[in-house]
Amino acid sequence: MSERLTTDELILLIGERAFVALAEAFGGRRLYVPGVIEGDHDIARAIGPDAARHLSERIAPDVIRVPLARDLRARHYRAAGLSNGAIATRLGITEPAVNKLFARMTDVPVKGSAQLALFPEN
Repeated sequence: MSERLTTDELILLIGERAFVALAEAFGGRRLYVPGVIEGDHDIARAIGPDAARHLSERIAPDVIRVPLARDLRARHYRAAGLSNGAIATRLGITEPAVNKLFARMTDVPVKGSAQLALFPEN
């Protein structure tokens, strides 16, 4: 059963950007991964058809536990230039909690440091 896939294993399987999208859409839940994922499937809409196909080919049919991945998502959002308030909204936590999250990190990304913004603030 694939419920025990680690964050690192999922990132290796579908890539970091798709993993962040997966955590945004399904974080904190168990998710059934069918043998075939069509383009209109919720998973394909969330992470893209190529990443969905990789996920399906590797583990389907099975269930995975999708982590919240707040630290990784916060890093991506900060690198994309989002404010701590916007990050808090995306993570479903308070702004002081975002401040604490970054205070615990050893290598805090510089705001707007991503070469290509992965997540526009609109």
